[in-house]
Amino acid sequence: MPKPKAQLPWFGLMASLALFLLPEACIAGRRNKDCGFTLCGDVNISSPFRLTSQPRRCGDHRYELECDNNNRTTLVVKHGRFYVQNISYENSTIRVVDASLGKNDCSLPRSSFIFGDPCKLPYSVSYPGSSIMYLVNCTTPMKSSPYVDASRCPSRSSHPPTFFYFLDGETKMYDFNQFCTVEARVPVGLKNINDMSTLDIYGKLLLGFELSWYYYDCSYKISLQDVLYLLRYALKIYVDSFTHFLFNGSRVAYTTNLEEKRTYILCLEGTGGAILLRTFLGICCLIALVTYKWRKRHLCGDDTIEEFLQKQIALMPIRYSYREIKKMTRNFRDKLGEGGYGSVFKGKLRSGHLAAIKLLGKSKANGQDFINEVATIGRIHHVNVAKLIGFCVEGSKQALVYDFMPNGSLDKIIFAEENKTMLSWQKMFDIALGVARGIEYLHQGCNMQILHFDIKPHNILLDENFVPKVSDFGLAKLYSVDDSIVSLTAARGTIGYIAPELVYKSIGGISYKADVYSFGMLLMEMVGRRKNLNAFAEHLSQIYFPSWIYGRFHQGEDIELGDVTDGEKIIVTKMIITAFWCIQVTPSDRPSMSKVLQMLETDVELLQMPPKPFQLPFEISTEDHVVDNRSEDPTSSLLSSNEIKLA
Repeated sequence: MPKPKAQLPWFGLMASLALFLLPEACIAGRRNKDCGFTLCGDVNISSPFRLTSQPRRCGDHRYELECDNNNRTTLVVKHGRFYVQNISYENSTIRVVDASLGKNDCSLPRSSFIFGDPCKLPYSVSYPGSSIMYLVNCTTPMKSSPYVDASRCPSRSSHPPTFFYFLDGETKMYDFNQFCTVEARVPVGLKNINDMSTLDIYGKLLLGFELSWYYYDCSYKISLQDVLYLLRYALKIYVDSFTHFLFNGSRVAYTTNLEEKRTYILCLEGTGGAILLRTFLGICCLIALVTYKWRKRHLCGDDTIEEFLQKQIALMPIRYSYREIKKMTRNFRDKLGEGGYGSVFKGKLRSGHLAAIKLLGKSKANGQDFINEVATIGRIHHVNVAKLIGFCVEGSKQALVYDFMPNGSLDKIIFAEENKTMLSWQKMFDIALGVARGIEYLHQGCNMQILHFDIKPHNILLDENFVPKVSDFGLAKLYSVDDSIVSLTAARGTIGYIAPELVYKSIGGISYKADVYSFGMLLMEMVGRRKNLNAFAEHLSQIYFPSWIYGRFHQGEDIELGDVTDGEKIIVTKMIITAFWCIQVTPSDRPSMSKVLQMLETDVELLQMPPKPFQLPFEISTEDHVVDNRSEDPTSSLLSSNEIKLA
């Protein structure tokens, strides 16, 4: 009896691994009992299809259909219902139409057909001319070209307002407008819906679409015993082949019907090939490691940013490529402004939404300013905090994409020599309230305490309705909400708004009170509609505005505000007194942002004038700043009786 032929061991190993990795084998030709045919309306139902009313042994339950009270054959899937128009057993096709769709009414195609595991839903699109489109529900009208109106009837008022549109199935995720949600993934007999009218699309939908079905056997699963047997057989083949080479020389046994085979060479090549492959992979890994270390030394800033983005990927806004950024800005054509951080350009998203793209300059802090911006503003959703739509980071190229603010920043309103936009005192007060609410949210509204460290008019953006948005989080830091005092290695902020404890450590610990101080200086500039420090003032006493206006208040003198109403005088008074409390030199003397909001919203008669906090910027007056009882919270007595007159 001839000896068995030595085999190449890799074939046995690969086959066994493939069978081991497959959880189940789907093989055509599943056998189910054929119970003959039945009718539902004019549709012939026979194997593999079955009706829910038939005995369980009939047909395949994956091809189950329903016959409703109107004698209409219905295919029910997880996300919708479809009426069966025809079944072709010769071509293995079934034509269906959305059951929620009527011919001459205002109905919408709300049924989705989601293709997936053929062992659960054994259908596929039967011809290449079909595709999937989206039905989206928007709270605002969409004017851009990708959105095709899905309503066949005149718009009817609803609350909240809803607008339905079709979007092609190839639409990218970042082109979906933030005000729209997907209602259904609708099959349609079109390759795409671009340049199609609403009626043409509905015409195709009412014709339905064809599906093909396949026979899959998903019942057989490999047992552990089968796997062990295959592995043992593969190992035996390998050992026999290698042993034959060691003890029988260069020639191997052969069968009586086949010529001599030298399969031991194949066995030797397989073993040697594995060793060479491991050696080659080791060399490649070594080269990759050396390259990585070299790049890390030269591009440590980029690695820091990428590591941060990988950790925060679940919380991130949309990530754009640099090519997309250039396309949005039309190759950086419309420049809005420039600063130490870089430049800002006006852009337009594919949805038609206007955006402001901040192209960051070369970072001096190892990419930390970019990380600060994305880590803070990327996770914040508040009406008074600027919204970060997306970002871009490709090597040294970094950009941030924000909502476009048509009214620019607050400094252009209060500092412009020829102020074209003169806002009323009520509007200025509303802006101050909005900024205070935004800062208070940063301090207390998140699971982390966010300190901005750069509150100033330049970083307050105004939308079309002059609603303020706190922006530019390049200097921001995140701390635990339990931290009353935080650590900071270096002073940060802008001269004129920076809290004194950030410069002079002996004044007090660094905390959220640093933002309170900056807000107070901002309030002062809103009242004076000028820089707090102006070396070109008419009188020497007016150089430092907070000191001058405090002197007028302290001496009971009137402040000329022009033609203002009594209500506007009250508004200005509240803003001034609140600002004086915010810019107290000692941090413990300043109120929290919650108390600042309470002061701005309370009656002016209940506000108490604070002690004079300064003589010149950052100078502490021992004469005017006296606290009798340090154990008492000085901000607890902010609400008291005090009358101040404005002319």
